Amino acid sequence: MTPDLTVIAPLVAAIGTAVAILLVDLVWPGRSMAAVIVALGGLGLTAAATLIVGSMAATTAYGGMYKLDALTTFLDLLFIAIVAMTIVFAPDYLTPRGLPVAEFATVLVFAMCGAMVIAASADLLLLFIGLELMVLPGYLLAGYHKSDSFSTEGAIKYFLLGSFSSAIFLFGLSFVWGLSGSTNIAAVASTLTTVAAGEAPFSPGLAMGFAFLTTGVAFKIAAVPFHYWTPDAYQGSPTPVTGYLSVGPKIGAFALILRLFVEALGPMKEQWLPVVIVLAATTMTLGNLVALTQDNVKRMLAYSSIAHTGYMLVGLAAFAGGQQRGLEGLLFYGAAYSFMNLGAFAVIAALQKRAGVTSGLATFAGLARREPILGLLMALFLLSLTGIPPTAGFFAKALIIVAAVQAGGWVGFLAVLMVLNAAAAAFYYLRVVVYMYVRDPASDAPALRHGALLWGGLAAATALTILFGFFPGLILGVIGDAAKAIAG
Repeated sequence: MTPDLTVIAPLVAAIGTAVAILLVDLVWPGRSMAAVIVALGGLGLTAAATLIVGSMAATTAYGGMYKLDALTTFLDLLFIAIVAMTIVFAPDYLTPRGLPVAEFATVLVFAMCGAMVIAASADLLLLFIGLELMVLPGYLLAGYHKSDSFSTEGAIKYFLLGSFSSAIFLFGLSFVWGLSGSTNIAAVASTLTTVAAGEAPFSPGLAMGFAFLTTGVAFKIAAVPFHYWTPDAYQGSPTPVTGYLSVGPKIGAFALILRLFVEALGPMKEQWLPVVIVLAATTMTLGNLVALTQDNVKRMLAYSSIAHTGYMLVGLAAFAGGQQRGLEGLLFYGAAYSFMNLGAFAVIAALQKRAGVTSGLATFAGLARREPILGLLMALFLLSLTGIPPTAGFFAKALIIVAAVQAGGWVGFLAVLMVLNAAAAAFYYLRVVVYMYVRDPASDAPALRHGALLWGGLAAATALTILFGFFPGLILGVIGDAAKAIAG
């Protein structure tokens, strides 16, 4: 195997996994369990390849376009975990509705391939290609339930706004490329270092490039005021898809932010810091305020997802304010948020196994009596999303808040605003807990039987939510290495 192929071995394994799922479904059509087993086996091999290749020294491949470092390894493993959990949560929801599991798993794995390309990009063009490889399958997944008009509507809105944002982002890349003379991220950073030092002018064209890039990225992470597609896309999508969309593309977009804003545009962080401060403040505040008014839990979690985007942007602002711990907080928050949010959506999907069941608050009334284990797990995930100690959500928020306070100035103001927003979020999260434990059930329907895959996935999400809260040191060392790789 050539050195270049060795570096991209995890990506090759991921592509092979998607192809294997398609072949199994071709040979044994309709065998959902066979497709799931092949998907999980392939993802396991991909994770093993990621760990083996990640143990190598940092290097590049294909003329410096593909980069292997500690950040690449951490993000790849996180993407693999997100997709694996989504696949095990899905059959209980998809099978009763006649939606094919094998196609769902294949599209998910192809989306993961795009995210892995983003994580390893050392070139602006490869970064854009990875972004499109990640988001195009998301459009398909949003409209996966083709006979549902809400799913189709959400997919169309997601596709149209996503296409506009990609064009805007590409336009910004063209400005940066033209004015720096290179698409290589290290070369762009070198050129901008001279601009930051005053040796070259900060031209209007470069300012326009920054503006377009920021707008395009803000669409991808659903930052206010570019968040309009999120609630409809989340509410209309099949619930397992909603769970994936709330974490997978978001973490992928933040991987793009790290490669682009921290590495390529890092020398100009004083110029883009004020914009990030405004985006973070408005995103977490508006997301929480609108979530307070929602009676549909999926829609509530959609606006909650917007608020969590704001919290992660605070970590980026803390880095720009001079604190590398801001990057560590952002990466830890991404991992913790992925597992607790996927767990919450898995519980919703389990309740919707019976066709016709909505995700309204009334569905959760009396859940602790009807299905006490599901009620307990949902309460745990909601408490972690709130930031109640000693869950993973508490430690994730604490890391970012401490970094923001140490950065000082307007970034310190973001820390105060983040605490206030977390307190406001407690109202709508705990309202669901009250419905589960205090309200009477809306119907006398018997409890549903759930598959072993769903329980296994919930066990994994629960364990990680608890372990990252009690023992954050389990991944803080890896996260510290990833932050050093990107900050350096």
